[in-house]
Amino acid sequence: MSVVELRVPAIGESINEVTLSRWLKEDGAFVKIDESLCEFESDKATLEFPSEATGKLIHVAKEGDDLEIGALVAKIDTSVSAGADVPSTPPADKPAAASTPVAAKVAEPTPAATSNYATGHPSPSAGKILKENDIPAGNVAGTGRDGRITKEDAIKAVDAKASTPAPKTEAPAATPAPKASAPAVAFSREVERKKMTRMRRTIAKRLVSAKNETAMLTTFNEVDLTELMALREKYQDKFVAKYGIKLGFMSLFAKACAKVLLQMPEVNAMIDGEDFVYHNYADISFAISTPTGLVVPPIRNVESLSFAEIEVELKNLAGKARNGSLTLEEMSGGTFTITNGGVFGSLLSTPIINEPQSAILGMHGIKNRPVAVGDKIEIRPMMYLALSYDHRVIDGSSSVTFLVKVKELLEDPIAMLLDI
Repeated sequence: MSVVELRVPAIGESINEVTLSRWLKEDGAFVKIDESLCEFESDKATLEFPSEATGKLIHVAKEGDDLEIGALVAKIDTSVSAGADVPSTPPADKPAAASTPVAAKVAEPTPAATSNYATGHPSPSAGKILKENDIPAGNVAGTGRDGRITKEDAIKAVDAKASTPAPKTEAPAATPAPKASAPAVAFSREVERKKMTRMRRTIAKRLVSAKNETAMLTTFNEVDLTELMALREKYQDKFVAKYGIKLGFMSLFAKACAKVLLQMPEVNAMIDGEDFVYHNYADISFAISTPTGLVVPPIRNVESLSFAEIEVELKNLAGKARNGSLTLEEMSGGTFTITNGGVFGSLLSTPIINEPQSAILGMHGIKNRPVAVGDKIEIRPMMYLALSYDHRVIDGSSSVTFLVKVKELLEDPIAMLLDI
């Protein structure tokens, strides 16, 4: 018997361990070279693991196992041919299949071949979309290879669910009712234990590391967004007509930060051993909330991009993050981070530094507040800004100056556009 051992490959420079989140092929199934066997969940993304040979698959690791790089995942018996695999597979689902001629089954090219494990199974991105929208995979017809459910199939299923009229709202109302009332039972003592996902574990470790390994402080200021909101209102329709996307606050804040970061390189720097590393570009990471946790993919060279280019790239990254299709390259890098707690209703917070970066800007909710303008009291749209920084790299005076400069650009956006 000729057996090929399949081991966890080197995935990325900083990734030492992965979690086997799901098998895509059954134990004992016949697989071909380059067919996806399972999904690995790394610190940053979910990846498919392809077969390195053709033959019978033998599972070694189980779903949920944490595996180091190089650990044994499975074996493939290359001495087993496609024809020999059919009778050896337990015919639990289809007893009659054993009597079917093997040659006919192999030669049959139709995607409707019910014996193919890919049939009716979603790809990683499709699976996440279906799970997030509570759509069973069995309700979706796969149009991919061998009947696999693709991302496009999942998106169509979500659209179809959204466009379905009221009956769908009423039907579930009767079913979930018992579940909703369960937690309300008097003196309930039920406890649920759930294993943390690898991403959630990584987030936890990094947050603790940032608190323990950096001299983190936070400075605050507030910004009057009257002029910025007037600018958006005046040019929004023309902007959408030309670029096909709305002008949001994030691109304006990003450009203001990028401009000041190049003026104050210490805020855009990081520590590497006993060296300071300075950057003559601004790769700004944006915190995006997903069902599995917070991700911070960067947009590179923000200082050189237009507002429309930033908005398009941000929309693209947010879509990929929520669908679980961000690549490792898209997740790596960044010299500074912006997080917007205001979208969740936060009025004030102290964001935690995204290591190895040295600073992070926290945006918050916009609230109409009475403020003194000259000798008058006026109601203005105000936002609190928070800059958390590593005091080992950035002095207190530099952090305050940075925040003041960003505030001034946002309060006078025309000056920012004119680069003065």
